[in-house]
Parts: sequence; structure tokens; C-alpha cells
Amino acid sequence: MSDNINDIDWLGKPYYSLNAYFKHTYGQKVYKIAVDAGLTCPNRDGKLDTRGCIFCSAGGSGDFAVGIESTDESRKNTALPEICHNNKVDWVRKQIEEGLKKFNKSVGDKFVIYFQAFTNTYGDIDYLRKIWSEALEYDDVVGISIATRPDCLGHDIIELLGELKNKYCTCSIDCTSEEKQDEVLSFEKNKFIWVELGLQTIHDKTAGYIRRHYPLSFYEEAVIKLGKLDIPYITHIIFGLPGETKEDMLETVFYVEQGIFDYDRHGQIKPFGIKLQLLHVLENTDLALDYEAGKFQTMEMDEYIELVIDALQKINPNIVIHRVTGDGPKSILISPTWSGNKKLVLNTLHKRMSERNARQGDYSIMLW
Repeated sequence: MSDNINDIDWLGKPYYSLNAYFKHTYGQKVYKIAVDAGLTCPNRDGKLDTRGCIFCSAGGSGDFAVGIESTDESRKNTALPEICHNNKVDWVRKQIEEGLKKFNKSVGDKFVIYFQAFTNTYGDIDYLRKIWSEALEYDDVVGISIATRPDCLGHDIIELLGELKNKYCTCSIDCTSEEKQDEVLSFEKNKFIWVELGLQTIHDKTAGYIRRHYPLSFYEEAVIKLGKLDIPYITHIIFGLPGETKEDMLETVFYVEQGIFDYDRHGQIKPFGIKLQLLHVLENTDLALDYEAGKFQTMEMDEYIELVIDALQKINPNIVIHRVTGDGPKSILISPTWSGNKKLVLNTLHKRMSERNARQGDYSIMLW
């Protein structure tokens, strides 16, 4: 990639979008298929809490997963007997196959399987191995993205991620050997594994309010663990959390985009991607109770767009922007209702950035 951000082709957008990354990497559009693996979360099963994060819906942020009904049993227990594991693997497989059927393959025939709902490294290790491997085996699937909490990357999970990376993300035979070209073509997977970390904020007071239940040091440790495996990570940031100022939110952006210093490797482990998410107030959440009690207000569209522009200008242009807004499920969205018109939000953002001649990385302070 060029050192001059003005030379980078971002497909007409003023920031390095995920679509642009896919187009340059695979030469075509790549579709994301969100699936629900039937897992739970330490914030819900009693390990840390039973209420979940204050903003989290009953679907555990997986409301846009492929619509196949889960069983109550699959949600209750992450350490089910083998027969139940098989049932859950079948359920995940059905979601993937339904997702593969949904999209227009004349536009693109490559897919990412996004394990989205709840905490996708919080489960029986054998079950996780099966569902992640199953997803990576599909010929049309170029990789998987695993959404999780930084405090749910124990030694067994890291070992499993390393195992799958070695199997699916690298070529284990001599790819330069002319005699083995046919073998290379049939063997090489050349897929990716991404891990998405729900950080949301760096500020302790806000983290306490949203019931995150882990300190910032856990995020740093998670990044270092993934860095040692060379597994790319994507960090989620929420704008509009109650009590946070614009300066607070931009501090979180600066912290995330600078990466984490690994003293063993004497260098920064920078994020592959960042997701900027607008805070949504959803029905049947504790956040909704506070909102209805008048304890805070959600952001207006103009306010949010100006904040996103300021944030993008401070983010290194080599970092892929996986999201600049969010459209919560309209059936349960209380506020802000304007966010339901995602096309309007994106068009307004792009127009404002054009008017300001603003691009991602304009004011990035590159310490790495």
C-alpha cells in the first residue's frame, strides 16, 4: 500500500472500507454470513453476571444472524454431551448453507462466516473446533471472523486458533516446487481467521456502567496473544455511551488505532480493523430503562457524523474500517430511530467528508 493516502484506491470512499479490502484482496465482492453458534457469555451464565452488558439484546448482538431457530438447550449450557454437540454443529451448518443460498453469486461467490452472537470463544473446545473447522472447509468460504470478549481467550482457545491457522491459513508444502503444482492447487487453503474484540471504551467508569466486567489490561493481553499467532484482530468501539464526552470517545479511538506494544517482540501489534458502532437503545435491555427514565440522551445524526469524521481522520490509513455506523433491528430499536436509515447515514457521511475534503488518516499520528 502506498505511503501517500491520496494514492490509495478506496473505491470512491474517503476511508478504507472492508469492501475495498475485499475487492483488492479477492478481486470481487465478499459476502458476510452471520451465524449464531448457540453459545452464551460469562456476563449471562453467572460466571461474571446474569444480566449481560447493559446494551445487549436478547440475541446477544446476533440479531442479524441467519434466521434458524435455536433450541433452549443449546443456549443454556456450553458443555453439552457429544450428541448435543452434533445437533449444534448441524444447526450451525444449516445456517451457513442457508446463508450461502441467499446471496447473488453473479456479483461474488466468496463468503466470510461471522460467528457473531454472544461470546464465540466461550464454549467447549471440541465443539468450537468442529464449528470453526466446518466453516473453513467450505470451498466458497475465504475465512471466518470470531466475535468475542478479550477475557475469553484462554490457553486452550489460543492453542486451537494456532492449530486452525496452521491448517487453513498457510501452505504446509513447498509451494514453489514445480513437481507439486497439482498438489498445491488441491491442498492450499489460503484462508483467514480474524478475531473481533468487544472493547467499546477505554474508560473505567463507562466500562463499569455497561457491566463489561474486565479491565483494560485484559484487552492488551488478548491483543498480545493474538499477535504472537499473527492472527488479525478487529476492535469494536461504541460511540454515544452515557457520560462520555467527544474527547473521551476520541481517546478510545487513538488508543485502539495505535495498537498494543509487545515487549517480547519489541513492537506494536496494530489492529487489522476497527468497527465504529453507534449506541442503540433496544427493547428489554437495562439501558432502555435508563433511557426511558431520562438518564441520558442518544446522539443526533449530525453529532454522530461529525464525530465519525473526526475519528476517521485520526485513524491510520492502513487500518480497515469494518463499520462506521450500525442499524439495530428496527423491530426492537427504541432510539436513535434515524439510525434505521443506514443508506441516508452513509450518504450523508460521505457527502460531509467530501465537503470538508476529509479522508481517513489526515491527522493520524503514526507511532508504529
